[in-house]
Amino acid sequence: MKVILIEDVKSLGKKGQIVDINDGYARNFILAKKLGLEATPKNLNDLKLKKANEEKIAKEVYEEAKAFGERLSKMEVNVTIKTGEGGKIFGSVSSKEIAQAALDQLGIELDKKKMQLPSPIKTLGTTMVPIRLHPKVTAELKVNVREA
Repeated sequence: MKVILIEDVKSLGKKGQIVDINDGYARNFILAKKLGLEATPKNLNDLKLKKANEEKIAKEVYEEAKAFGERLSKMEVNVTIKTGEGGKIFGSVSSKEIAQAALDQLGIELDKKKMQLPSPIKTLGTTMVPIRLHPKVTAELKVNVREA
């Protein structure tokens, strides 16, 4: 019997996959626990339409992230930090402070976890901070660190 899986089933397949299994296993386990549907022409057509819709939505999300990334790479954020004698910095600028500065200055809410800052910024000047907006889209935000 051919079955369309609704959820991932260990040692059988992933969600949305069509598998060929024994009739008893299908009736008594897969269909009884609502882990899959019988592969009728109607259900196959529904699966095809659902996959097309998911691809369309994924493409729209990607396009939005790409457009936002282009806008973000043209923007600039200023962060101030305390300095001592000779321009020595006290502390560092973290992704949390950059996210807060972007919200205050640009009105853009950025997730600090998506900022790929290898280590906190410990120098004055301009730094490009990569921000992962989508698995395929990474934008760079210009961050100016100045003394307070």
